[in-house]
Amino acid sequence: MNYANIKKYDVANGVGVRVSLFVSGCTHKCKGCFNAEAWDFSYGKEYTQATEEEIMQALAHEYIAGLSLLGGEPFEPSNQRVLVTLLRRFWNTYPQKTVWCYSGYTLDRDLIPGGKAYCEVTDEMLSMIDILVDGEFVESLKDLKLRFRGSSNQRIIDVRRTLSEKQVRLWKDGNYNQK
Repeated sequence: MNYANIKKYDVANGVGVRVSLFVSGCTHKCKGCFNAEAWDFSYGKEYTQATEEEIMQALAHEYIAGLSLLGGEPFEPSNQRVLVTLLRRFWNTYPQKTVWCYSGYTLDRDLIPGGKAYCEVTDEMLSMIDILVDGEFVESLKDLKLRFRGSSNQRIIDVRRTLSEKQVRLWKDGNYNQK
């Protein structure tokens, strides 16, 4: 897997100050995408053990609320297979911090068995995500007043509650700095 960028002090992609990893590779190719250069799976730098160490060290600061995964597309199956390892380590090291993930895939259509992006690690990956912003960016539905999403079709899903109740539950804007 390649990645486009790591932001160590990000306040735009989830609640609180976050470390954000922008992975490379996306097959959605949404018109008006803010990160179109990251559609290419070869864009940026190779994700290595040193990259993971850099991310884990950046997360160690008390003021960091958690990790955000963006793209490109974190739920491209080839990216999931790498990110699940990072998420395992994150959960073991920082159980009090949260994970936000942004995906053009939809939870209840594409990330279920038989869905476009479902693979052998999808369920495990979802189990380690607190908030999922899902749905492709739609330029005609772009609204700069929306918090944590680019277009009005995108949903902000409380994944833990959704998995527990077995139906999609939207996040109610609140304090997600701590679990």
